[in-house]
Amino acid sequence: MNDLPTAPAVARNRQPILAVLLEEFQDRRHVLEIGSGTGEHAVYFGPRLPWLTWQTSDRRAHLEDIRARLRLAKVANVEPPLELDVANPPALKQGYDAVFSANTAHIMSLAEVESMFAQVGELLPSGGKFCLYGPFNRHRQYTSASNARFDESLRLKDPRMGIRDLEDLDALAAAAGMRRSALHEMPANNYIAVWIRGGR
Repeated sequence: MNDLPTAPAVARNRQPILAVLLEEFQDRRHVLEIGSGTGEHAVYFGPRLPWLTWQTSDRRAHLEDIRARLRLAKVANVEPPLELDVANPPALKQGYDAVFSANTAHIMSLAEVESMFAQVGELLPSGGKFCLYGPFNRHRQYTSASNARFDESLRLKDPRMGIRDLEDLDALAAAAGMRRSALHEMPANNYIAVWIRGGR
């Protein structure tokens, strides 16, 4: 796999994320990952969550690298990637009871984040879960000096990017029929926020 792109953050964050997913996804069966990127999370989580099917997805430019990584990893319960751009969402089949996404909300525009939450709300059945990993602001405040610097670097790269406020994400979730059921603190000033569809 040495010639395939890698995301250094994956090696640092995959074990803490897995610990949360073992709890949150213990009763899930079919998970859609939005923004699979290099595919490294999928091939790590798949064999460690063997009771579920993990569906990868990303924009077209990333699909061949994900396919190549899956061919090499040969993980039986990880599906080849779907083409999915939240700015121009395709019609997705039903049947997912969970959605996972990592390090995506801060590199999307706000309109794309809004679209992602709306799509997840439409896709999930009652009781379905959406787990989103990444840095979040709390009550319009950065949670660390390093996050403030990171946010500045993102906005210099593209003013549409930026760390999102958790309460704003809660509002988007509510508009899509979801409510936050958990917030897991993670290493390096990150979180996993969990929203659940419907009333339970």
